[in-house]
Amino acid sequence: MSLGEGGVVLREVWERRALEWLAPWACASANSRGREREETLCPLRTAFQRDRDRIIHSKSFRRLKHKTQVLSLPESDHTRTRLTHTLEVAQIARTISRALRLNEDLTEAIALGHDLGHTPFGHTGERALRKLAKAHGLPGFHHAAQSLRVVDILERDGRGLNLTWEVRMGIIQHSKGQVNVRDGFNLESPSTVEAWVVRVSDSIAYLNHDLDDALGAGFLSMEEIPGSIINVLGASHGARIDSLVRDVVANSDGGRIEFSTPFLEQIENLRNFLYVSVYSHESVKKEEPKVARVIGTLFEHALAGSLMEPREAVDWISGMTDRYAIHLFREIAEPET
Repeated sequence: MSLGEGGVVLREVWERRALEWLAPWACASANSRGREREETLCPLRTAFQRDRDRIIHSKSFRRLKHKTQVLSLPESDHTRTRLTHTLEVAQIARTISRALRLNEDLTEAIALGHDLGHTPFGHTGERALRKLAKAHGLPGFHHAAQSLRVVDILERDGRGLNLTWEVRMGIIQHSKGQVNVRDGFNLESPSTVEAWVVRVSDSIAYLNHDLDDALGAGFLSMEEIPGSIINVLGASHGARIDSLVRDVVANSDGGRIEFSTPFLEQIENLRNFLYVSVYSHESVKKEEPKVARVIGTLFEHALAGSLMEPREAVDWISGMTDRYAIHLFREIAEPET
């Protein structure tokens, strides 16, 4: 099948150009380890472009627009959701990848898929579901592992998306908190440089947009932000994103993705500041018992009468949007009389 000039398959053109352009340590799609189930190659798109498109067209991706990032929905029209977070991560990751001559398509596919398995109600919902999963004999729950489960099994009515090995590993390796071994690989160490970029971009995105959302919601004032963070990272949301991206590009080489020491110190300062001032804020903490009740009620309902096994209940609840979970909870807990 020839779809380009002179009878050339366009996918092969892109693969050849990538091999000429990419840094030696980048992951070229032509060198992918492939898919668990072999497929006929697309004449137009590389393997990683195809993965990106499958993720964008998935149901789990669409549901991200109604899932909480940090502040419960709806706070305002401008508060981030899990979908806008995902898009910000993808944008930052592509910028870094392009500057370092890495594979932008692989980076984007990982970024777009990294949170597909996240629960409703953000990390509060994740903690509640983890506790229930452990109480019912499961190892626990982590959104990175669930994201991989979504693309491997749950999408397409149990057939999964059959993504490439590099995208799958990048999805489960995006979070340092997921310590495990799968397919013989240590999940603490990303398998590709592009996966490292997504991990870094995830941190850049959420640390800055969580701060921005907290300022917008009135949780914080600019005067409360430590001066060292402002002095090193910048005084505005855009300035901080720009300075962090520039720093990681300037300090990364030879397949290493790194910040400079001064920036790394202020990243940790910002993380600690957000934990105390935002993630532990009274307005956030007061939602925890409410979320636990909603998640717990849904879980009990799923198990009642052997309707579902615990693993199925975890899959069912983690895939819900905030609004669907609340709607279903009200139907179960507050039936009309």
